[in-house]
Amino acid sequence: MAQRSESTKWIEWVSEMAAIAQNGLTYATDPFDVERYTSLRQLAAEIAAAHTDASPELIQGLFEGETGHATPKVDVRGVVLRDEAVLMIKERADGLWALPGGWADPNESPAQAVVREIREESGFTTRATRLLAVYDRGCHDHPPYPFATYMIFFQCELVGGAPLVSHETEDVAFFRQDEMPAVSSNRVTVDQLKRVFELYYHPDWPADFD
Repeated sequence: MAQRSESTKWIEWVSEMAAIAQNGLTYATDPFDVERYTSLRQLAAEIAAAHTDASPELIQGLFEGETGHATPKVDVRGVVLRDEAVLMIKERADGLWALPGGWADPNESPAQAVVREIREESGFTTRATRLLAVYDRGCHDHPPYPFATYMIFFQCELVGGAPLVSHETEDVAFFRQDEMPAVSSNRVTVDQLKRVFELYYHPDWPADFD
């Protein structure tokens, strides 16, 4: 697990400030408190913009789009093996490879979400069979992201379907562990891939968690 370095602690601070502001704006009734929490959210956006290429207005818009009590987002990833090779999809956004997956939607379980994401991104039909890991994105070597995120990795059984690209993916393929392509660290890290292979081949091991 990667530890947050001093040079990237600002990500943690910005995320915490934005969450405090969001919770404050959710529950505050005093107009002066509302003004203070609004200012805190704006300050978080300005700090994030100072460390990235994004404008304060863009980041402020992202923060303003979050309402209610601040909770982590849920990202699901499917680990599907065939002949000792894992299913991966090539992202159109950056031209790099990742395990199929994405955001879980309301009114669906995490297992339902990962099966849907695999089908949408790769064309394959699967069945979730085992929980492999639950990771806090901020504890791993991913690029900066303004919102707290939990990543849930499922072992999935291949049921049917065929390779099919989507508006998000430009290629679908299976890779053995010793021939991994360049991965999209926004979505999965090299260390996470190595670990889910280990977990897959050790069914008696408990699921990983942070």
